[in-house]
Amino acid sequence: MAENTSELVPTVVADGVDIVYRVNGTGAGRGSATAALNRILRRGKAEKAAGVRRVHAVRNVSFVAHRGEAIGLIGTNGSGKSTLLKAVAGLLPVENGRIYTDGQPSLLGVNAALMSDLTGERNVYLGGLAMGMSREQIRERYDGIVDFSGINEKGDFITLPMRTYSSGMAARLRFSIAAAKDHDVLLIDEALATGDRSFQKRSEDRIRELRRHAGTVFLVSHNNKSIRDTCDRVLWLERGELRMDGPTGEVLKEYEAFTGDKSDKPKAKPKAVPAPKAPAAASA
Repeated sequence: MAENTSELVPTVVADGVDIVYRVNGTGAGRGSATAALNRILRRGKAEKAAGVRRVHAVRNVSFVAHRGEAIGLIGTNGSGKSTLLKAVAGLLPVENGRIYTDGQPSLLGVNAALMSDLTGERNVYLGGLAMGMSREQIRERYDGIVDFSGINEKGDFITLPMRTYSSGMAARLRFSIAAAKDHDVLLIDEALATGDRSFQKRSEDRIRELRRHAGTVFLVSHNNKSIRDTCDRVLWLERGELRMDGPTGEVLKEYEAFTGDKSDKPKAKPKAVPAPKAPAAASA
């Protein structure tokens, strides 16, 4: 037992994490840069006086992720999944508790913006450089990135500005750029919900490759089938609290019972309706 435990290398540790949003109300001076700075500095009673409302998005969440794991984050809308992912990436501060990471987390979300006025080709280089790849590495992987995304299947879209892309095309290109590099911790927010089944299959295979290269993958998705096909462990958040943490099958079973969602189960085929019979010929 001890031998197996020693092989588990922690990559992300969340220890009693609280994340609180402060939403400005109708206090005086709203819209002024100076007033905004003052609101940031005020806390407690001063916040109440300024009409600042506290929204507790994540409450006392603790977990340990290990190298080689693919972990799904599930929960109903507003449960805190994306908020927690942003905190792990270092994009949001925590109110209480701590988040420790081994290596650099990389967040990939469907809303992660590249440069809409630049071509897809230029954005491949921009995204690659932002992830720490050299120009030579990007050149070596460029064709693979474009082919993986599939955006050139119906034309030379890679040479067009990204503002001309559909949301699905842009999301597929973002995932393809991120997937071109091996990550210590890759955080994916709904990227697998875009594209056809063929692209989703390629994405799932790539996630398995990332795990084999000792990475850790977090996947936020409302598609239970993507979670089931990709992840071996699931964290279920509900109203900001960690409701369950365990093997994918066990957690999804409880979650589906909670939500009544069976959308990824095979549906019964509709019964064939017999064609109406031709009316009998009238007798003479």
